[in-house]
Amino acid sequence: MKPRVILAQTIQADGSELVLHEHDARPYLTVDGIQTAGPATRASEEGLARLASSPFRPVRQPRVWIAGLGLGTTVRAIAEALPQKRGHFHVAEPCPELPGWLAEHLEIDPLEDRRVTLGRDVGPAGLESAADPWHLLLVHAETAPLLDRKRALHEDHRWLTAAYDSLRDGGLLAIAAAKPIPKLEKTLARVGFEVIRHEIDIAPKAKKPRLHPLWLARKGRPAD
Repeated sequence: MKPRVILAQTIQADGSELVLHEHDARPYLTVDGIQTAGPATRASEEGLARLASSPFRPVRQPRVWIAGLGLGTTVRAIAEALPQKRGHFHVAEPCPELPGWLAEHLEIDPLEDRRVTLGRDVGPAGLESAADPWHLLLVHAETAPLLDRKRALHEDHRWLTAAYDSLRDGGLLAIAAAKPIPKLEKTLARVGFEVIRHEIDIAPKAKKPRLHPLWLARKGRPAD
């Protein structure tokens, strides 16, 4: 059996332990021993970026906000899905050590793309401080950082309201998860979103589908 190797670790501001591991040449992240990003989330992160970006492929300057850096899977996928040279992909990552870990230990640094910017504030204030509205907000429930008191973004009414206000008309908040999130559609609808649920097949070659849920929450109608 191949060993599990700890590549880097740190204690985050909320007291949780973030660790970058490697097993069989595959990296993954854990928070307090629970895997948050790695092989188990890769397919749904890529599916999240691919499906949610589809309406914005004709846009000349797509603006995308991403909750958390993780292992860089989502930001790499969105940069590939939206190749426009004037695109802007902003990653909100509160852990200051994580970008350096990925640059050191991954074959491809997800922050090397000139269209990618990095910020620390994943909370409502980080969304509200944007100079221009976003086309798309991407959240993966497993890989996204938590708010104060370890509350998930999709559980926080103030964050959801800030997300709605930070989007342009026709913009999307896209949330993927490894399992159903009870009452999420109703929660998003109360904020004002029009919500459609999709499913991502994370193992298309398997005999039986393995489906992860994806919610696309739209703000109003696209501007003419």
